[in-house]
Amino acid sequence: MSVAVVYGSAMGNTEGVANLIAEKLGISDVLNIADVDADKLNSYDKLICGTSTWGSGDLQDDWDAFDFSGLKLSGKTVAVFGMGDSESYSDTYCSAMGKLAQKLKEAGASLVGAVSTDGYSFESSEAVEGDKFVGLALDNDNHEDQTESRVDAWTAQIKAQFA
Repeated sequence: MSVAVVYGSAMGNTEGVANLIAEKLGISDVLNIADVDADKLNSYDKLICGTSTWGSGDLQDDWDAFDFSGLKLSGKTVAVFGMGDSESYSDTYCSAMGKLAQKLKEAGASLVGAVSTDGYSFESSEAVEGDKFVGLALDNDNHEDQTESRVDAWTAQIKAQFA
């Protein structure tokens, strides 16, 4: 079974978390979305995808430029994580993660790894369905001290699906 962690990162935070997640799960393939295409992602059995949120809830530039039309993820397990600023952009916190999750679902992905919104402080997010984020939401701008513990809890939650 082949698994990759795929990220789009402009400032390095998402890349750092992608590498941390890969380390915790023992995944050797960590890919920058700027350097791959749909065929490359289709070659994996499972994916963990991460993006930062820009502007008013926009996808990170490299994800925004990615051609999702060739993505074929039917029957594949996918988890998502996102970086955001819960204080300065409280009304669009990690919304890009929600947009990315939607595009991956449209490509057929089965999403895993939803995280309760309990313990988070924000106004709204396109990444929330019910009372859960569609994946792991992180804020290295204001709550970097919580990143590792949240990654630990999330990787423990999804480990069985990515082992």
